[in-house]
Amino acid sequence: MGREKQHSATPKSWIIANPIYDTVFKRLMENERIAKFFLSTVLGKQVISVEVSPQEFTYKKTVERTKAKKKGNQEYSNIGYSIYRMDFVATIKTEAEKHEKILIEVQKSWDEDDLMRFRNYLGEHYKKREKVDEKEVALPITTIYILGFKLAGIKSACIKVERSYKDLLENKKIEVKSPFIESLTHDSYIIQAARITDKRYRTKLDKLLSLFEQNHFILSTSEVSKQYRFQSYDDDIQLIASLLHEMIADPKEREEIEKEAEALRILDDLFGKKNREQKQVIEQQSKAIEERDKMIEEREKTIEEREKALEERDKTIEEREKAFEEQSKQIAELKRMLNNKE
Repeated sequence: MGREKQHSATPKSWIIANPIYDTVFKRLMENERIAKFFLSTVLGKQVISVEVSPQEFTYKKTVERTKAKKKGNQEYSNIGYSIYRMDFVATIKTEAEKHEKILIEVQKSWDEDDLMRFRNYLGEHYKKREKVDEKEVALPITTIYILGFKLAGIKSACIKVERSYKDLLENKKIEVKSPFIESLTHDSYIIQAARITDKRYRTKLDKLLSLFEQNHFILSTSEVSKQYRFQSYDDDIQLIASLLHEMIADPKEREEIEKEAEALRILDDLFGKKNREQKQVIEQQSKAIEERDKMIEEREKTIEEREKALEERDKTIEEREKAFEEQSKQIAELKRMLNNKE
């Protein structure tokens, strides 16, 4: 598939292309060895073989002409950039030492607004059937999402969302797997590129993620190239680092990466601000509703406390009246006894 090179040692610091861009990631995943290493490292399973089926489409947003004229640039009237997604039919070795074929979907996103795109594409996968031993079957699906934004409240750079079966009647885990259930549900792996740091460099996964770290850019105005500061003697890491270095060193390939980066910048310039403003309005409205609900809750609590105090007061009055009544009875009885003596 792709070129493979062996290097004796990776330099202490290399200038490499940022693999978060589709142009770069596509080039990496076209290399069978790199694809197998990437998948096996993220999944934590031994990938025996992969069959790659790249899916690429152009994402376009049409801009109103008046808005384009204001920008003074014709390119704003019809903007598009490639979003690269990949399907792999992978043969993996299971914990039971058996070989199993699964369908792996890899997608990348710069914005959480891509949620519906993910859902639609996943729906397409559930309709797919693959040939296994001359039979068409629905393979179990595993998804890997590489995000260029941060998920609120989740600080981990790499997350696994896995399924488990539970017997609700016996309240215990079911160990047996069902092909029917496996074909209807799926595991997911989520990589938050913006949360990858250089504080970890111990495991194979740490080393792979370090290549996707979104820091140490060469220019403050561009995220196309960055400095890769780790020294690794792992052959696969060296292969990826060297390929990323070649891409940024090649004028034509660098130009393609910069085109994608510029398209993203233009889209963010035109639509990002509007989306952020809308989200800010929604957040403010949600906060106002939350504060209102809190005030209502506090008011209800105050009313409840007042009602409780009134109830206690009524109870005290009732007890006093009862005691007074008893005292009146006792006084009346004493008077009656005195009258009888007289």
